[in-house]
Amino acid sequence: MKYTLTQRLLHWIIAAMVLGALSVGFLLGFLGFSGVKDTFGIDVTNLLYKYHKTFGILILGLMVVRIIVKLAKGKPDYSPPLTKFEHSASNAVHGLLYLCLFAMPVLGWLGTGANGFPVEFFNWKLPAILAKDKELGGLLMELHEIVGWTLAALIIVHIGAALKHAFVKKDGVLKRML
Repeated sequence: MKYTLTQRLLHWIIAAMVLGALSVGFLLGFLGFSGVKDTFGIDVTNLLYKYHKTFGILILGLMVVRIIVKLAKGKPDYSPPLTKFEHSASNAVHGLLYLCLFAMPVLGWLGTGANGFPVEFFNWKLPAILAKDKELGGLLMELHEIVGWTLAALIIVHIGAALKHAFVKKDGVLKRML
C-alpha cells in the first residue's frame, strides 16, 4: 500500500526544498555574509539570503499542510511489518524530522527578526515576531544552526534506512513513498 499522491508530492517537494535550504544555509554559515559577498558579489548574496528565508517559510507552511493531510489520511501499514526496533527507530526519526522541520524555520524567523534583519518571503517583508535584541537573535541563530546540523544527520539516517529497505531487505518499504 502507498501513501496518497498528495502525501507523496508533499514529501518530495519538501525534501527538495529542505536540501536546497540546507545547502544554502551551510554555505552562508561556513562563509558568513562577508565571505559569500566576496565570493559571489552582493547581488547573489542578497538573493541567497532572500530565497533561503523564502524556502524556510514555504517549508513551514507545507509542513502544516503535511500534518493536516497525515491526520486526515493516515499512513499505510508496513507490509511485511517492521521489527520492533525498526518500528521504534522509524517513529523516532520521523518524529524528530517533523520537529526539526517546524523548529528550523520558526527559529530562523525569530532569530532574523531579533537581529533586526527583514524576514523576506519572495518580495514581501514579513513582520518580525520579536523586537530587536541582538543577544537573543544570536542565540536563536545558534539554535537554528544546531537544528540544521541535526536535520542533516536525520536526513542521512532516513535515506540510509530507505536504501537498506530497498536494496538489502527488499521489503517494499520505499515503494510506499514512490
